[in-house]
Amino acid sequence: MDIKSFTLSQLETLADDIRKKILSVVSTNGGHLSSNLGAVELSIAMHHVFNPPSDPFIFDVSHQSYTHKLLSGRWDKFDSLRKFGGISGYTKPSESEYDYFIAGHSSTSISLAVGAAKAIKLKNEDRLPVALIGDGALSAGMAYEALNELGDLKYPCVIILNDNEMSISKPIGAMSKYLSQMMAGPFYQKFKSRINQFLELMPDSAAYMAKRLEEGIRLITPGMFFEELGLEYIGPVNGHNIKDLISAFNVAKNMKKPVIVHVQTIKGKGYEIAEGPQEKWHGVSPFNPQNGISLKKSTQKSATEIFSNLLLELASKYDDIVGVTAAMPSGTGLGALIERFPDRFWDTAIAEQHAVTSMAAMAKEGFKPYIAIYSTFMQRAYDQVIHDCAILNLPVVLCMDRAGIVGEDGETHQGAFDISFLNAVPNFSLVAPRDEAMFRQIMEFSYNFNSPLAIRYPRGNFGLCDEFEPVKIELGKSQILSQNDSDIAFIGYGNAVAKAFKTAEILNINPTIIDLIFIKPLDKDMLLNLAKTHKKWYIFSDSAKRGGVGEILAGFLQENGINGISITSFEYEDKFITHGATNLVEDSLDISVQKIAEKITLENSLKDKKY
Repeated sequence: MDIKSFTLSQLETLADDIRKKILSVVSTNGGHLSSNLGAVELSIAMHHVFNPPSDPFIFDVSHQSYTHKLLSGRWDKFDSLRKFGGISGYTKPSESEYDYFIAGHSSTSISLAVGAAKAIKLKNEDRLPVALIGDGALSAGMAYEALNELGDLKYPCVIILNDNEMSISKPIGAMSKYLSQMMAGPFYQKFKSRINQFLELMPDSAAYMAKRLEEGIRLITPGMFFEELGLEYIGPVNGHNIKDLISAFNVAKNMKKPVIVHVQTIKGKGYEIAEGPQEKWHGVSPFNPQNGISLKKSTQKSATEIFSNLLLELASKYDDIVGVTAAMPSGTGLGALIERFPDRFWDTAIAEQHAVTSMAAMAKEGFKPYIAIYSTFMQRAYDQVIHDCAILNLPVVLCMDRAGIVGEDGETHQGAFDISFLNAVPNFSLVAPRDEAMFRQIMEFSYNFNSPLAIRYPRGNFGLCDEFEPVKIELGKSQILSQNDSDIAFIGYGNAVAKAFKTAEILNINPTIIDLIFIKPLDKDMLLNLAKTHKKWYIFSDSAKRGGVGEILAGFLQENGINGISITSFEYEDKFITHGATNLVEDSLDISVQKIAEKITLENSLKDKKY
């Protein structure tokens, strides 16, 4: 949609239409609501002033890019947002040339903008990178690494700082407080009070000078930090005033320098129920737009809720338990513990690296840290996991939520790789519960375990619903759930044990079913005995095939000189997994229960055999 010739009135009408469109689609499909409603005018002004796709538009996380998508040729496709086969909820270059880069994790935009600015400089092109980053993303160190270099290089670049006083949840850290208080701080308020007194005493001819003084202090107060880094500063600008935004962006565009445009917005703008600092409206499931009530009801407890309850029980019993999350207190279930024990549980903001290393120090001091971070975000702290936790063999517990396919969030959020990258790290043990009862056993085990431990569990509910009795956890010991004299073994790990069980039900067979419980260390005695009696091993795990459970077991057989075992792994192939409802995604990957049953039937001609 070419909006460069639109009048201000037309742009404001367009903003209203876009808000209605976003609310209609997100209330039906789910997605990121309040962040997108707050960035409507921002995105319209960006498209009006700059020249995408020639000027790279770089959205940090890109969860606030819905307006951008609507303005760049995807209005008619927008109803397919986050659906399988539809458009992504994040920027995706394969979807549109207007999407400069893939995004989904925080605080990458300024680094990308710096890289783009370097390339544009080397190619001697007349283009301008434009990055949109929220104030919450400035809690991550990567943003400052990029600002540090940009201030030194002085290459043309526009960074729009969307200051809405909200990250996913309540923003954490000194920078967020600095931004939120700079216009309400005592220095500014005292100065403004003096100006008002001055105006009352002065004749009208002096009002102009007073106004200039006030504008000066407005520039000095918030701009000092960025200008000390060598960056130009414009703002604060009303992020819902299209005229002011266009004016500010035109100034920034013509400066030919690195510029920060500080914009203040209201998260959820235009939908009164969601306006302001309300965490629950950041990412939503389908809801009734008339009253805001969710349309999804679940009678089962989610794995996150189970974890939260179990950790709360432990923390109430043992006062040496501490914990941390990185900007996801609600998403990880740690919010209840932060509220109950504010001196022992913390939200570090979007700072996974800092979160892990700070807990390593607490472990060194004799505390028992639980680090609650999504599987996909644990990737961001991999060096800290190795360097600060594993080498010293410190008893931290990595609690990795959203392990496996996460559905509508897609490639950047799938919890596919944690088994692969953690299995390579010495001193770490890897464990996964199949259901709530086993989760309780694992959490109790974790408290007394004196080395690094990683627990993975799924988004949503466990699939098995406590079909089997739990066992007391012993390091590296599995559980045989059912045993049969056939040569077929179904070997499951974590939530995928349910898939093994359901596959056997569909096939109407009774194979030996094993819950590994630990993938590191392995239950060597059990596996050696199994290899003597079962020659066909089928592996069930919600993880990447490369470096996953199947390859780990194949490596075990090779190391022990065992031949003649056929291993078939129903894990994720070596490619990134698209977005969409989990059942549809699994079916497309041929790893739904029905597709797995069909493969096993074909391989074993089960129609003619009885097991």
